[in-house]
Amino acid sequence: MKTYDTIELKIEERVATIWLNRPRVHNAFNNKMLDELVDSIEYINNSKDVVCAVIRGKGKSFCAGVDINWMKDVAKNTYEENYNESLRLSKCFYTIYHCKKPTIALIHGVCLGGANGILAACDMAYCANNTVFSLSEVKIGVIPACISPYVIKRVGEYGAKDLMITGNRINGKKAEWYRLVNKSVEPEKLEEHVNSIIALLKTSGPKAMTHCKNLIYNVANKLTLEEAYDYTAKIIADIRASDEGQEGMAAFLEKRKPKWCE
Repeated sequence: MKTYDTIELKIEERVATIWLNRPRVHNAFNNKMLDELVDSIEYINNSKDVVCAVIRGKGKSFCAGVDINWMKDVAKNTYEENYNESLRLSKCFYTIYHCKKPTIALIHGVCLGGANGILAACDMAYCANNTVFSLSEVKIGVIPACISPYVIKRVGEYGAKDLMITGNRINGKKAEWYRLVNKSVEPEKLEEHVNSIIALLKTSGPKAMTHCKNLIYNVANKLTLEEAYDYTAKIIADIRASDEGQEGMAAFLEKRKPKWCE
């Protein structure tokens, strides 16, 4: 198992958990955490034993966004240095978004600024009702640029305007209303809810879930209806003929669980 300085990676019962592990600063991220998040996702991509990945925070909060000390250093940088620092942010969110395995953000405490990019890049996000969210960049005279592609995908153009331009603080239920998270529940029910989602993922074909993620991305972002007409027919034909597809259909017809559930 790989070890890191700012995060903790655990793999148990086919679930990879990435813990943001800087609790003294509410898991605020710096360059090292961004790099380690990228590395951990790449490790998960290459792990045959992992069905899905959960990103969560140690201590009182999920993530307070950018580390203020890192921000002080960035403010002194040249344009070129600032640009390269920002590319690190973009790479982190892009890597999470394109993880080959289903990703879940489990959010509690506070989720501020760039932390919303981590959750928005995940396939699913669940929080406690008392979680505090804010896209607060405008309050310090900057903008939520690198997280915007993922936040806008989640909440849409006008929801993004509401959240990003005001920098308003909202709770978990309001985040659910905006569709920033999939569901908000009472704090004591959060673990149970996420475990129920993980249980569902474990009964799905691992390769099928990866193909499904690719399917959704291509249909939503790259293809016209005319292009999707042929693409979708080809991809289902390919997957029906695959080992996993054959096993899944055989298990259904034979009224047994497929091998990946064993």
